[in-house]
Amino acid sequence: MLSVLVQLAKSEEEAPHPPSGRCLHLSRYAACLGVLVIAACLQGCSADEPKPTAEAAQKPAIPEEIQDATKSLLGSGAQVLLYGDLAKTGKQQFLAANVVPNTPKSTIAGTVVTRAVIAENEDGKWVELVRCDEHLKNGKGYLALTPLQAVSGWKLQYENSTEEGLSVYLTPVQAGTSGHTLPIAVRWNPATKRYQSMDYSYTHFLSEAPSLENPRSTLR
Repeated sequence: MLSVLVQLAKSEEEAPHPPSGRCLHLSRYAACLGVLVIAACLQGCSADEPKPTAEAAQKPAIPEEIQDATKSLLGSGAQVLLYGDLAKTGKQQFLAANVVPNTPKSTIAGTVVTRAVIAENEDGKWVELVRCDEHLKNGKGYLALTPLQAVSGWKLQYENSTEEGLSVYLTPVQAGTSGHTLPIAVRWNPATKRYQSMDYSYTHFLSEAPSLENPRSTLR
């Protein structure tokens, strides 16, 4: 549009005009310059105006109370990964973690975290249900299949189905280990009303152990 107006102005300036039409020529030239200024301003405004991304428009803001609870449990650098009725019990829960930035490439899918928690709102107070740090624990003890040796990092994956709710899959990150390690699945057990780990077929829940001497425990 600007190039057309510039060409129009030049043609008006270069075209021969009779002495009697000098005033008309000047008025047309001034009008062209005015249109050029307005078009340039409009173009500059439209170029500088920020446009919201589709992701920002679709992703809802995390409630402040959940952010505060996350900071209280894991520190200011923690991230809320998921929140809502995660166990399909009608109570609000959230999954949060200390995510390691720039997760290194690996054959194991997931995000590397150093710590993670699942918490639930009980009468206005956020209570920790599961903690993943050096080991996996809930309010009853160590989750079955948690490694005997302390773990410094985990590959974390999760899914939230409409039928079973939240499922978290945790794979220990062991330095210098080339073998494939199966992820430990953690899911809400409606029978015991708490999160427990599952066997490697992901069909049976495993009971907790009071100490790390018997981390595999028994089917339950």
